Amino acid sequence: MKRRRQNRRKREPVRLPTLPRFSINWRFVLIPPVIAAVTVMLIEVAGVWVDRPVTELTVEGEFQRVRPIDVEAAVGSLGQLRFFTLDLDRLKEVVAEIDWVDQVEIKRIWPGRLHVRVTEHRAAASWGETGLLNTRGELFADQARFEYAELPKLEGPEGSEQRIAALYLDLRGRLADASLALRELTMDQRGALTFVLTGGQEVRLGRELHDQRLNRFFQTATPALVSQLNRVRYIDLRYPNGFAVGWAEPEVSVPTADELRLASMNSDG
Repeated sequence: MKRRRQNRRKREPVRLPTLPRFSINWRFVLIPPVIAAVTVMLIEVAGVWVDRPVTELTVEGEFQRVRPIDVEAAVGSLGQLRFFTLDLDRLKEVVAEIDWVDQVEIKRIWPGRLHVRVTEHRAAASWGETGLLNTRGELFADQARFEYAELPKLEGPEGSEQRIAALYLDLRGRLADASLALRELTMDQRGALTFVLTGGQEVRLGRELHDQRLNRFFQTATPALVSQLNRVRYIDLRYPNGFAVGWAEPEVSVPTADELRLASMNSDG
């Protein structure tokens, strides 16, 4: 006997009502205030750094002509310096205006020190009456306050400083090799060169062929005259293949009254 299949319905689960869900992205809630706070802090810190004064000044150099106190005064003349905002290029210009200052280096050293290093000009010769040339042939002082008798004197037309200085620097070494030294080197308005040795001997090179004539002086004239150079008044090299020598006049001794009296007594005897 067949049994009927019962039709059983599945019961649906009972669902309770739920509360609405809210999704919060905490990145957008927290990050803007943090950024704002950090920005404010950085601005304040930057403001302190920018306004930070220079609290210490050190001056370094091998000082012979420049006084460190003058360097300090030049730096101080710019008013109250700020560590980050000071104009280093302007500061270098101010220090470089001091007499005898050749090169200037300036560094910031945290937290508030300013380090200034000064290199002085090395004077190689005087120029004209009051000028000074450095070892590069540059006229670095045209109104020197003192005379430097130990320096050779160079002179020439305006604008000829570097040309004459270059000749002098070359001539100085060659003279030293020959145990000689220079007192003066002059170029006249026509371009003629003359130099004077420390012994007073004048050497005339003329307006042209300076290199050839100098070679003749060192290779021929100097060896020929070395033993009697103290009797030479001038050496003229303005000749095609030779040179002329002017001799100093021999000193004439004038007898004293005692020597005349003694000579008279001897003659009477």
